[in-house]
Amino acid sequence: MTSSIDNARRTLEARASGLVFPHGFVFGAATAAYQIEGAPDADGKGESIWDRFCRVPGVIVDGSSGDVACDHYHRWKEDIAVLKALGLGAYRFSLAWTRLLPEGRGQANARGIAFYDRLIDDLLEAGIEPYATLYHWDLPQALQDRGGWYSRETAIAFADYARLAARSYGDRVKRWTTLNEPWTFCWSGHATGEDAPGLRDGVKGGVTASHHALLGHGLAVPAIRAEVADACVGIVFDLNVSEAATDDPRDVAAARRFDGAQNRWFLDAVFKGAYPQDMLALYGDLLPPIQAQDNEIIAAPVDYLGINIYRRSVIAAGDELAPLSYRRVQPEGIYSAVDYEIWPRCMYDILHYVNDRYSPPAIYISENGVATMPETVGEDGCVWDDLRAAYYVDHLEQVAKAAAEGVPVRGYFAWTLTDNFEWAYGYTTPFGITHVDFATQQRHIKYSGGVYAMIARQETAPVAKSA
Repeated sequence: MTSSIDNARRTLEARASGLVFPHGFVFGAATAAYQIEGAPDADGKGESIWDRFCRVPGVIVDGSSGDVACDHYHRWKEDIAVLKALGLGAYRFSLAWTRLLPEGRGQANARGIAFYDRLIDDLLEAGIEPYATLYHWDLPQALQDRGGWYSRETAIAFADYARLAARSYGDRVKRWTTLNEPWTFCWSGHATGEDAPGLRDGVKGGVTASHHALLGHGLAVPAIRAEVADACVGIVFDLNVSEAATDDPRDVAAARRFDGAQNRWFLDAVFKGAYPQDMLALYGDLLPPIQAQDNEIIAAPVDYLGINIYRRSVIAAGDELAPLSYRRVQPEGIYSAVDYEIWPRCMYDILHYVNDRYSPPAIYISENGVATMPETVGEDGCVWDDLRAAYYVDHLEQVAKAAAEGVPVRGYFAWTLTDNFEWAYGYTTPFGITHVDFATQQRHIKYSGGVYAMIARQETAPVAKSA
């Protein structure tokens, strides 16, 4: 007798198999160095702000750290085998700045450089294109000790690091991302203290770190191009469309301010060459010094925009982070283990928001996924994460719809390849399409991974033309 669960899975798999994407659409998975590599001091690696932050009692939900994580530093061949088994054509990973430059500047670490050489070579041998991210939140502690992202010197050091990485790997790596999610690492790390380096300096901290991070991006773009003539260079923003909770003018104004902080501040700077005037006026004397040439540097032309999208933002007037003065509203619905609303329409909305206002040459969904409570491998050897499997089908339907309407979305990266250290949540909220038993380090592809692999194997359609 067929159960309702079996019927639901067959229906979901039929939907997955029926999705159609533009010709050449890239399907991949994404990870970040600190979340998977472990080996925090192996082969000359220096200390990062996350190595230091995780030692502070109470900042990580389960008191854990990335000291071992998925032990990717020693088990990267196993993770490439997972990518290959899933049939994915691309892998988005980050380089640990402190493996290449243990102090953030100065003498390069040959053993750290060699690790990524091996990883990249084996990816290419497996037919998987490497997409390298230079910065996924793990600033060298030595640079933090000298001011971190509050200092213009860190932006200059970042460009030097980008140059070294491009020179080391640019003969094989052509897809480069400068920064991952500056809104999150600048604001959660410097305004609210939830993430490393744990500073609670409010709006002034978030805006100051954001400006210097964007300056680092702008300096890194030509540094990469100087080393890799055929490089495809972009930046990844964590974006979500801001909706007012009600028609009350106070809520509408708060939603506009939130949109300005999370979305327009970064998008305007990179694609329009200036910060939005309403946000400059709002921040006022909380702004850091902005030099005459900074806008031009930040607006260095990019080849693509990466979007990390997990939810919509429903915003009301409130007292959070004055003068932004907003409050996030949680509409009735289904929520993930990290309390994000599961709202597939956010994918379609953000793609049109970005395309209609900024017209980037190409867009990649560089992260999208859902957190659950910790899972176990069943007696049948499977992890039946039906919610996550449905999440991928629902969200990729929205990607396909936007692509068919002419939005130049060129690829999608599932977050994340394997269960890992999920920042302040530790190991309590896995996102992976592959289960990791952290006691044995054994990997098992979950049901969601199998469904995602079905989508990735589909035939593609001709690229849609804009109206």
